Amino acid sequence: MQDTLPDDWPYWDLVMNTATRLARDYGFDRIDIPILEYTELFERGVGTASDVFVQKEMYTIAEPNGKDLSLRPEFTAGVTRAFLENGMGSWSQPVKLFMFGPIFRRERPQAGRYRQHSQFNAEIMGEMDPASDIEVMMLAMNLYRELGYRGLAFQLNSTGCRACRPAYVAKLSAYLRQFEDQLGDVDKERLAKNPLRVLDSKAPGMDELLADAPHLVDHLCDDCADHFGELRQLLDALDQRYTVNFRLVRGLDYYEKTVFEVWAEGIGAQAALCGGGRYDLSPEIGGHSVPSVGFGSGVERIILGLKEAGIEPPAAVEPPVLIAHFGGVTKVAATQLAFRLRHAGIGTWVAFASGRRSMKSQMREADKRAVRYVLVLGESEIEKGVIAVRPMQGGEQTIVDSTQIVTWLKEAGC
Repeated sequence: MQDTLPDDWPYWDLVMNTATRLARDYGFDRIDIPILEYTELFERGVGTASDVFVQKEMYTIAEPNGKDLSLRPEFTAGVTRAFLENGMGSWSQPVKLFMFGPIFRRERPQAGRYRQHSQFNAEIMGEMDPASDIEVMMLAMNLYRELGYRGLAFQLNSTGCRACRPAYVAKLSAYLRQFEDQLGDVDKERLAKNPLRVLDSKAPGMDELLADAPHLVDHLCDDCADHFGELRQLLDALDQRYTVNFRLVRGLDYYEKTVFEVWAEGIGAQAALCGGGRYDLSPEIGGHSVPSVGFGSGVERIILGLKEAGIEPPAAVEPPVLIAHFGGVTKVAATQLAFRLRHAGIGTWVAFASGRRSMKSQMREADKRAVRYVLVLGESEIEKGVIAVRPMQGGEQTIVDSTQIVTWLKEAGC
């Protein structure tokens, strides 16, 4: 876990503001869901054969009544629950939702991924058309483009459906069992519970071992093949770069048909910026079919990539005014003036201190914060009802009537 310090917030603001603006431009509405859900929701929705359960990644709180609670390890199960419980099936379809917030996984730390990390998620619910897949994929792609990433391309695959996937999984399992003695403990457990996940293994030697493994896209039923074909046709029509990656399966049980990631160049070994795909979790948690598609992108991972690529966020905006005082009655007057200016919409910094600070010290503070004007309040200025205004970017000091200071500053562009 980590702290997000003030120096990092310009990056966070850049990512969150850009993502929010794009999501709203694409017609998505924001939703927030609880951090805690019943553990059963994730058991039924995410699947006990997923990495979340196989590698025991969830943080679970045992409840006396047996209805254990878990910190959410992902968003999709909770969003599906919210869709069903709030009657969104009766809304105009599809329902397009986006969200920000922390998720929690007890997993091996990696670049940009912490046991508590924040995600930006977008979901289109209640639509099977491949054009919906394109909507969420292009929302992700254009987010990274606007942020300044280069060398962007999709990694793409189809994981089939419940009709065609079992036959493929049987063929993959037969292939993998030839090499079972070469698999690590995690991959052996995946082979027993969810053989598809072995395709995504990062263990040494797996590239060679999987070189001749069967490809799922060669075993799709007509419906899944048509869906995948139309998706690729739409990507071609939009001139989008993509690679069909037969090893791309994602880490959660619920994906079917489309799965995708966005990869970028120049950001180190972890090239993937986000991942997502198509799913229908609703029947698993007791509802009617709700065909959906979405993606999640770790905000810390995006920011790490921006830093690695040398992409700087806009500088944080400092208040344009600093009020300098000398303690005593001038401190009281400075406090009153600060809140008067703030009420008028003029950002203001006051150099408070437990003792008296020299004017030189306060001017250094003004220079450090790159303020435009220093307003000097001494006892003489208070007696005369004026304020001495010192411009920090050159120019002469000006004496301004204290009743006119708001007007003066606004006319000066503050």
